Amino acid sequence: MEDVRRGEPDPRDAEPVGADTPDGEAARPYRKRKGEGHVRREEILAAAKAVFIEDGYENTTIRKIAARAHVSPTALYLYFPDKDRILIEICDSTFTRLIDEMSRIEREERDPLRRLRHMMECYLRFGLKHPDEYRLTFMAKSLGILGVNHKSAVADMDMPGTKGPQGFAKLLGIVADCISAGYLKGDDPELTAELIWAGGHGLVSLLITHPHFPWSDQEALIKGMLDMQLRGMLAEGHR
Repeated sequence: MEDVRRGEPDPRDAEPVGADTPDGEAARPYRKRKGEGHVRREEILAAAKAVFIEDGYENTTIRKIAARAHVSPTALYLYFPDKDRILIEICDSTFTRLIDEMSRIEREERDPLRRLRHMMECYLRFGLKHPDEYRLTFMAKSLGILGVNHKSAVADMDMPGTKGPQGFAKLLGIVADCISAGYLKGDDPELTAELIWAGGHGLVSLLITHPHFPWSDQEALIKGMLDMQLRGMLAEGHR
């Protein structure tokens, strides 16, 4: 089919090159055609996010995503090789926004302990402001399937799937600074960072998954959680 407006082939009708996948969909690679655009890519990502949330990662297929995005499976493969890469891009986009906020706090707050507290406040509020993205990035079983390791070394900062480790590295760095400055007790920054993250994640997850529970004031919960965590970790002389 020809695009009468541009006189170019419509990417929705592109033909695949290669064998079939196990679920009967055409396999990659695919020849990219002219006319691919940023808008179509964003539409596919938005559609995939909706299907992942509604059906779960395991039950999502390329055909379901394509149908929601109003494109053919063949056209979708022009942009993404598989659903794993789609999820990774969604997660990276979420982490990028969070990392930007964490970087701002690093620039503006000099005191290590206040920086840690503000960084965790940012994390909690970010998760509550973006519950759908938080579900996919931090709560989906798909993280195990994709082998996401938030503690892995990040060699290539732009490689897909590295935004999560970059975010954890920022938290780990500020925790290490707090221990070195004598604010926090202990000598294991990784353990301390994991405990702080686990507490924050637990609060955000509960608020997202149980919205009808008669919770106390959200700001009071955030403040109380951080007070409880940090006071329990403060070194002698800083309590």
